[in-house]
Amino acid sequence: QVQLVESGGGLVQAGGSLRLSCVASGRTFSGYCMGWFRQAPGKEREFVGAILWSGGVTYFPDSVKGRFTISRDNAKNMMYLQMNSLKPEDTAVYYCAAAPPASSGVVIQTRSEDYDFWGQGTQVTVSS
Repeated sequence: QVQLVESGGGLVQAGGSLRLSCVASGRTFSGYCMGWFRQAPGKEREFVGAILWSGGVTYFPDSVKGRFTISRDNAKNMMYLQMNSLKPEDTAVYYCAAAPPASSGVVIQTRSEDYDFWGQGTQVTVSS
């Protein structure tokens, strides 16, 4: 049974940093795309970045590019989201997710519907 568990959320002032962690278990994630999404109250779930478990290629949307980074520790089955220069608009519940290889191969997935497994989420609140 696949499980993803996030941790590291909390309250931070604007301009500050947080590092979220996601521990993955239940299968081998080789070939998977591991992503981070967020959802603020009243808004749709938003893609904030992803990493290919094999190879470590990352991708970020413009909204967080240059501020957020993703890394992983394959030996520990851990993924991290480092968030710097946080803004109040970054306030949301953050989710980690896992997408199996696509029919076209191992690629970065940006759509939530392409992810099969999700964590329970961790709250990030950025005060102004």
